[in-house]
Amino acid sequence: MSTTTEIKTAIIGYGFSATTFHLPFVLNLPPFRFSAVSTSKGKQVQQQHPEVEVYAEAEALLTQSDADLVIITAPNEAHFALAKLALQQGKHVVLEKPFVTRIEQGEELIALAKKQQRVLSVYHNRRWDGDFLTVQKLIADGRLGRVRYFESHFDRFRPEVRKRWRESAVEGGGILFDLGPHMLDQALQLFGPPTAITAQVKALRPQAEVDDFFHLTLHYPEHLAVLRSSPFCASPNLRFEVQGETGSFIKHGLDPQEDRLKSSVRPVTADWAQENPEQYGQLYTANVAQFVTTETGGYQHYYRQLARAILDGGDVPVSAEQALWNIRLIHLAQQSAASGETIPLSRKK
Repeated sequence: MSTTTEIKTAIIGYGFSATTFHLPFVLNLPPFRFSAVSTSKGKQVQQQHPEVEVYAEAEALLTQSDADLVIITAPNEAHFALAKLALQQGKHVVLEKPFVTRIEQGEELIALAKKQQRVLSVYHNRRWDGDFLTVQKLIADGRLGRVRYFESHFDRFRPEVRKRWRESAVEGGGILFDLGPHMLDQALQLFGPPTAITAQVKALRPQAEVDDFFHLTLHYPEHLAVLRSSPFCASPNLRFEVQGETGSFIKHGLDPQEDRLKSSVRPVTADWAQENPEQYGQLYTANVAQFVTTETGGYQHYYRQLARAILDGGDVPVSAEQALWNIRLIHLAQQSAASGETIPLSRKK
């Protein structure tokens, strides 16, 4: 248990992830205080946050700053080395998803965090998407009956390859490592680990260096869960379809939090993340179709629970052990796609 009431927070990277998904909460939620950053955009940071220490290199920040917590938003291939150094320096660590790129890396970081008695968490913020919380509640309340089929989409219309590291042939590049962790984490939260996985993982766009499409089927004893991402979806996006023995739920569109954060909405009001009624999903039964009010999400809940974990020894909002399951399933999906076979989870090495 900590004796301080402030969490000095450093961020590695000052790109889209840091400025959209992390800083709005660090800046607006006590007890966090933005204290340091490593970035090549030093002048921009100094203009916007003159009180913040700026480091040109991440390693210098980790070894020289007095930050209590480090948020790592660097490219995926750098996650392991930076998190390891941060833990060795006695700092708490939040990693952007994916946790790591290799299973053994995650196991090493988990062991190191326990040895150092530091919090190690992965930012699976989409556990707090309103649409996902709605699906979770409908299933828990039994309004769909026993679930037999679950489908989750994160489709986009991006037919042209972009010049960015996520679409480059680097370790941890590609859409499976980019969006797969979010979708797998949600499926694991709903249903736990599957018994087997069947996957298609492909590069469909001309000039694509890495995968830009996946279709994963998670096999469970009594139902299937299908997770899909395509770069060629120009139509309204299906987000969730859940089919049960007494009803079905269909939800289109994406949770509004990302767009609101990009528009500089401050996440400080109770309803800042609430969906508009025209975005609500529909519940269908044999004789009735009705709109279902979307549960109010809020990524701030991750950060509030993180603060309790650091200061009071509370539960970590997303444990590294949970996040490592996503990496295991990604590797199994890659095996399945390469072999054309369904891979049972007993072959998770």
